[in-house]
Amino acid sequence: MTAIRSAPVGFIGLGAMGEPMALNLVKAGTPLLVWNRSPAKSAILGKAGASVANDAAEVFARCEMVVFMLVDGAAMDTVLGRGTRAFADGVKGRTLVNMATPAPEYSKALAADVRAAGGRFVEAPVSGSRKPAEAGQLVAMVGGEPDVVESVRPLLAAMCRAVIACGAVPNGLYMKLAVNVFLTAVVTGLAEAAHFAERHGLDLAEFVSAVDVGPLASDVSRVKGAKLVAHDFAAQASISNVVENVRLITAAARDASIASPLIDICYALYGETKALGHGSEDMIAVIRAIEKRTAKR
Repeated sequence: MTAIRSAPVGFIGLGAMGEPMALNLVKAGTPLLVWNRSPAKSAILGKAGASVANDAAEVFARCEMVVFMLVDGAAMDTVLGRGTRAFADGVKGRTLVNMATPAPEYSKALAADVRAAGGRFVEAPVSGSRKPAEAGQLVAMVGGEPDVVESVRPLLAAMCRAVIACGAVPNGLYMKLAVNVFLTAVVTGLAEAAHFAERHGLDLAEFVSAVDVGPLASDVSRVKGAKLVAHDFAAQASISNVVENVRLITAAARDASIASPLIDICYALYGETKALGHGSEDMIAVIRAIEKRTAKR
């Protein structure tokens, strides 16, 4: 099957990341048919020029390529009707592109099921939060058969500034998790450094300025540093989302008998932050758990 030209592309899952990603596809001129379990999000895409499906079954009936950005594997299984006759009927002859971040073993098993049902599967988890998603600056780490990966590159280009082919499924997810080890450690380190500076009476804005002109400055440090100065914890990547991502990393590390000392500490800190009631806030709110530990001394 060749890449889609006349049929619309399906997009299922219009949450914090899926909505801006789908909007970028519409802006790029992609004929899009969307569906979301919460109808209000579908209406936003409808106003932007996408067609809105009545249900997921309509997406599969009308589209030969379907993009997924759902919260987890359980949600995807439900939408696909995995384990029922509807699954085979839905995926046969279609290309499924999962851009969310489930467990690597889940993705590997799903890819096998899709192929067995006569469909094609690509995993394309993305690095970046809502702000890069809005700007079309995500990075996709893609796993799948080479010809299938090439067929979805034009679609991914409307949402991502880079598309990195990682080999077979689930290498795309392993790559995403590896990147997230570094990202999570960096953000956690920035939060701890800011806490250290504040507790020594330093001006937080001056601390962030020093970071921004130093050798460790990055897009991440600039965005998260500014949020710390403004005490802005509105979520770009939420604490709850980070907890789940780090859980996947630690599980993959255990499965492969890999030492993961830094990410283990991060897992504890983000879990503590969520338990303190900050699960819906941005990941930089991890500073709350560090503050709590200081208060206990």
